[in-house]
Amino acid sequence: MKGLKFCALVLSAGMLLSSCGGNMNNTGKGSLIGAGGGAALGTLIGTLASSNKGKGAGIGAAVGVAVGAGVGALIGKKMDKAKAAAQQVENAQVESVTDANGLQAVKVTFDSGILFNTSSSALSSNATASLAKFASTVLNVNKDMDVAIKGYTDNQGWKNSTAAQSVQKNMDLSLQRANSVSNYLKQCGVSSTQITSVEGLGEADPVADNSTAAGREQNRRVEVYLYASEKMIQEAQAQAGN
Repeated sequence: MKGLKFCALVLSAGMLLSSCGGNMNNTGKGSLIGAGGGAALGTLIGTLASSNKGKGAGIGAAVGVAVGAGVGALIGKKMDKAKAAAQQVENAQVESVTDANGLQAVKVTFDSGILFNTSSSALSSNATASLAKFASTVLNVNKDMDVAIKGYTDNQGWKNSTAAQSVQKNMDLSLQRANSVSNYLKQCGVSSTQITSVEGLGEADPVADNSTAAGREQNRRVEVYLYASEKMIQEAQAQAGN
């Protein structure tokens, strides 16, 4: 019986995902996902999305409550506005993703080639300008959105290091870079409580071919995720219930 229920849930998720047109905005997607069965289905959709490299669902923690269509639509509308604002930030690549609650989230990627010099975690002047605008026009006007920051590197080895040592050094460097972004955003007025996680994932989850210089440049990156906080979900529930 459990197997049948799981299969039915997977089928429902597949139907929902396949029915989403490329032009559907976050408001429509949020409403559709919310209507599809609440937190359980949302978490499954999130898990499926996370298997698509770099588009991680796994962002945020499920609040353990059913997320209805009205709530999804309200949060999706806010995410649409945040996404539009982020798209105005120079050097930012912006896309919509799905969080662990099955709700819409916003992923902003900053190329580490723009943010940092090679093997360095010190922010460049171009980076500080972009991050300052990102903080002032996106994060500081959406304080009810939680933020997760993830740093990555390419898979290149370090001089005079074994393969295992290089992997660890890349892991350390990716965390240092993620922390540099987090610390600078805080200097720009972003609350430390809004930034819920800062991770360094090293060589994991490449988004391009590490055998080419262009691919390695894409893999050296910092990703910033904006997703609905538990407070934001609760407020949307209250508003949808009125």
